[in-house]
Amino acid sequence: MTDPGEEAAEETKPRQNPWLLAAAAALIAVPVLVGFVMLRNNSNDIPADVVGGTTTPGGGMGGNTSGGSGGDRQAAGVGDFAEIQANEIKLDFDPDTGSAILKVDTSIGVACAVTYGPTTGLGSLSTDTDMAGGAHANHHPKLIGLTAGPVWYRVQAIAPDGKLYQSELLQFDFPEGSGGVPAVQPPLPNVASRARVSEVSSEYSDAYGAANAIDGDLATEWSSAGDGDAAYIVLDFGENMRVRGVGFRTRQMTDGTSITNTFTVTVGGKTYGPFEAGPGLAIGLFDASGQTVRIDVDTSTGGNTGAVEIEVYAEPEM
Repeated sequence: MTDPGEEAAEETKPRQNPWLLAAAAALIAVPVLVGFVMLRNNSNDIPADVVGGTTTPGGGMGGNTSGGSGGDRQAAGVGDFAEIQANEIKLDFDPDTGSAILKVDTSIGVACAVTYGPTTGLGSLSTDTDMAGGAHANHHPKLIGLTAGPVWYRVQAIAPDGKLYQSELLQFDFPEGSGGVPAVQPPLPNVASRARVSEVSSEYSDAYGAANAIDGDLATEWSSAGDGDAAYIVLDFGENMRVRGVGFRTRQMTDGTSITNTFTVTVGGKTYGPFEAGPGLAIGLFDASGQTVRIDVDTSTGGNTGAVEIEVYAEPEM
């Protein structure tokens, strides 16, 4: 799925035959999405207590894993990524922003993606930002929203002939940073999924709809259509709630745009915050009562601001 910022960048490039571009996009994008579904289903079959060791930059083809490969397998009918891997996987960490750049070359031109997460269930997807609508051999997708500790991941690629390649389930330890948002424990369960989106500043497209912000899926996100600091979303619970806090996961582009730095929350006619945002889950605590919860981007780096996920810690008011 093409990010809004990447689509905008494409408009500045020389025009090409639209029929050839459409055919190439279909050949590359559709199998990648199908492969991602296969990957997620396959990952869910892996026991949560499987230990694959730690991958370090320069740690070997596909990363070093201790304990053997008996606890891991590729999906049936999918080629091994090692068949086209031309060098060692390297990881450049940026703990203060909760991100990492994965670098790997392939012996043939492919479209590349990485699925990753804090457990073997993965849950997040990063595509190579240099794809530009076609296959190539040098890949460096950016993994965002990382926190200190183990991170599980798979690398997968689709070749122009439609063949899907997938690595084993790999792991690295993300280091603790000196910056970022302090960890805050949610005071109540997250009930955001019980609400409906009653109002939103804008939506970039149906694929980036506001409902993505409360679907519990870190692989989807809400993106505004260039609202910057004016982006907002309103959640309606249909009944009065005792709200004790809100969690916010900012969306972000690899070029540094679309990052929410601070946000505010309005409940019962009173505004709370601003609260710091990103990287990862940022939580603002307060105590309020009301039927609707409005979250506003207070300050940002501009562009198609929005949220990967919004959490509301609340309970029905008695």
